[in-house]
Amino acid sequence: MKLNKHLVDKPWGRTDIPAAFGDMGGRQIGEIWYEDERSEHLPILVKWLFTSEKLSIQVHPNDAQAQQRGMVSGKEECWFIVDAEPDAVLGMGTIRLLSSDELRAASLSGEIEALMDWKPVKPGDYFYIPAGTVHAIGAGITLVEIQQNADITYRLYDYGRPRPLHLDDGVAVSVAVPYTDKRSGNIESGLCISDSPFFHMRHVTSIEEIPEITPGYRLWIVPLKGEVTSDGIRGGVGDCLLLESGSFIEFDDEAECLIAALDFL
Repeated sequence: MKLNKHLVDKPWGRTDIPAAFGDMGGRQIGEIWYEDERSEHLPILVKWLFTSEKLSIQVHPNDAQAQQRGMVSGKEECWFIVDAEPDAVLGMGTIRLLSSDELRAASLSGEIEALMDWKPVKPGDYFYIPAGTVHAIGAGITLVEIQQNADITYRLYDYGRPRPLHLDDGVAVSVAVPYTDKRSGNIESGLCISDSPFFHMRHVTSIEEIPEITPGYRLWIVPLKGEVTSDGIRGGVGDCLLLESGSFIEFDDEAECLIAALDFL
């Protein structure tokens, strides 16, 4: 099944979205995410993000913290960099440990921007972002985000944009420390593998690299180059396919994809 595209306008979005995604009608699109046409709530959400400015400095709660607020789940995510301008950066963690009081004060004063650990990025980089990580995506980046399907974001700082902040909630769930997660790297140095209790992600270029998924689970396929075919449905850049376990998959010679699942065998 090919999932439906959902376009989201953002103040930090872009108007030069690649033609493969369709006609954006001049809109300033920041996110394109994919949903089941049957309105089923899927446990994994796939997004493309296109940035012309920095996103807010923000944080997401874990499952327990979100469920205390009546949410289904928290939000952990993994980023895969598809394209990046030469000076593009991601903010992941802080350059030193910050107490809750220090994080709040820095968010109010704007000092938090200088306290973020801004890392240069290039195509093929990937980073797993655990709940509680203070983070921000910089300008000039195109990335795919695989995440728990929860719309729960607490903004700590937004560069003066007229949008609400969520300091009480955000500070309460933040773990303001340097980023050290080992589920990060670049595909040139090996297979992209980001495993967690919530989802698994791989970067693949052939069907031989796709592990068998646990019976009863499904597989999300996000083409980055070329095309893939499953049970007569073709998908290319701009598409996201949702496959049942046991579905037939065929890659063309140029195909390069991200795949995600709740579990692999």
